[in-house]
Amino acid sequence: MIGAVCGAAQSKLNVLFISIDDLNDYISPLDHHPGLLTPNFDRLAKRSVNFDNAHCAAPACHPSRVAVMTGVHPTKSGIYRNLFGAYGPRWRHESKVLEEAVVLSQHFRDHGYRAVGGGKIFHTLQWTPGDSQNDANAWDAYRGDPLDPISADWPRPEFTKTQDQNVGFTGKRPLGRHLFGAAPLSLNASQGDGAVVDWAVDQFKAPGDQPLFLAVGLFRPHIPWEVPQQWFDLYPEAEVQLPEHLKKDLADARSHGREGWHKWVTDNKQWKHLMRGYLASISYVDHQLGRLLDGLDASPIAKNTIIVLWSDHGFHIGEKENWEKFALWDQTTRTPLFIHAPGVSKDGAKTRQPATLTDLYPTLCDLTDLPIPEQCTGKSLMKQIQNPVAIDSRTSLTSFAFHRDGNEPSHAVSDARYRYIRYSDGFEELYDLENDPNEFKNLANELDHAEIKSKLLEGIPKNAATNAGIPQNSPYHRGRRAK
Repeated sequence: MIGAVCGAAQSKLNVLFISIDDLNDYISPLDHHPGLLTPNFDRLAKRSVNFDNAHCAAPACHPSRVAVMTGVHPTKSGIYRNLFGAYGPRWRHESKVLEEAVVLSQHFRDHGYRAVGGGKIFHTLQWTPGDSQNDANAWDAYRGDPLDPISADWPRPEFTKTQDQNVGFTGKRPLGRHLFGAAPLSLNASQGDGAVVDWAVDQFKAPGDQPLFLAVGLFRPHIPWEVPQQWFDLYPEAEVQLPEHLKKDLADARSHGREGWHKWVTDNKQWKHLMRGYLASISYVDHQLGRLLDGLDASPIAKNTIIVLWSDHGFHIGEKENWEKFALWDQTTRTPLFIHAPGVSKDGAKTRQPATLTDLYPTLCDLTDLPIPEQCTGKSLMKQIQNPVAIDSRTSLTSFAFHRDGNEPSHAVSDARYRYIRYSDGFEELYDLENDPNEFKNLANELDHAEIKSKLLEGIPKNAATNAGIPQNSPYHRGRRAK
């Protein structure tokens, strides 16, 4: 058993569970966007298994995070989209399947761990204070207000109070209040993701006779791309390189319906500026990751702590004329995933075997000798952690309900080489990621790929749940929050 392998210093391994918001595959251990500096992601990759082909369960914050924290895929729960206006775990009423689901942190607490969390683990935003789907009862302690965990950490630049965001631009900027924008921001030591890291490092030092389950949620590089000037200085705008892209890339693909965002960006020549903000925000969070690893390495639990790092989904910066997420291409669903298990993981190795983030719950149970709850729909990644080149028949599965499609979900499946997308209206896309990593050429109608397409189709559930909406009578509606 894993506990026996890892030595007698402690019968149970600690768990450091790191979530980073809206982080795509630009980082250096994955696709390494030209010029991007992420030394601490490299550092983590050298001490963990890098799951190079990991995918979110849904390409949006709320459904992805609920899926990770319950181990239940949207195709079973029906939660495919962001649902706002909650004050507490309203997902228990959004989906009857999740009404009695045991949250990952609660499962560890039920088995003798001290479970503490801070920052963004369940869905919340810096500009929506008191709108959170966190389950406060799933933790022994949470940094600050578990139902308003990050808004106080993030001030905004002064321009949001004094300047119309559309002045000097053609057309109307997506979103409001400069939230779709990039600008330097002054942060003191008690603000930003750095404050969450400071709190987390203190948890490493806290005495106790229980093993620790510590969840740390870092908010950048989520919009708005506002971080201190020093991170913008790493990327002079003239040197910023845009992502590889193809004009009329949507000609053989299904529209995502968000082309208007890209039109505003290109009409106003903002692509490089916004890319600069995203890169600066990634380097900012890379620095915070380094501080977190430093704190762990200097602590008494350094040698018997599992490290898991994941992001809730991928991200587009203009690829396929898309910004943010809410699509099913590889760029939108592929997420960093690193797992280190003392004495078990083949650290420094990379695997192209597919994974879905719902696999994390059973994986952590396997690594700590805990029972896997029946609610879990994923499969443990233990095989690849021990032997990254091991091959099995698993595929990844990402699902999303596009608003234009009503409540019927669409799905994407990946194996080690190919990606297949089947939309709710029957439209199909197939990409050879080995030869076409940017998904420029849709092979779905090529006869010589029919067998591959048919095989990947088997990875899509035949009776996927329809999309769940906001329940009418949940006590967790934001308007019913305690005064």
